Amino acid sequence: MLARVQRMRSGDDFRHTIRRGAKGVQPTLVTHVVPGTGGPTSVGFVVSKAVGSAVDRNRVKRQLRHLMRDRVDRLPDGSRVVVRALPAAQGVRSATLAEHLDAALVRAGAR
Repeated sequence: MLARVQRMRSGDDFRHTIRRGAKGVQPTLVTHVVPGTGGPTSVGFVVSKAVGSAVDRNRVKRQLRHLMRDRVDRLPDGSRVVVRALPAAQGVRSATLAEHLDAALVRAGAR
């Protein structure tokens, strides 16, 4: 689980990150990254109803949170990241999701 200070909660933070952040696209997810200038890094997740039922959406969100927990320390301090799951994320193995997340973060310039 991500620490409380690392969770993005404000709608304004989500909007700013999605509009101003660099985008990394993969078949199962899209990342938006605003590079940091210091302070705590925050991460937010967007999993729409297009992904599936509530059970499926929560499963995908838990997988992504777990994967980001291991990667948040590699991001520059103060970065803001939004991970948006695409419908193809439903039913995908965690290893595949991890590969796509790494590739999307690299494409967005988060590393």
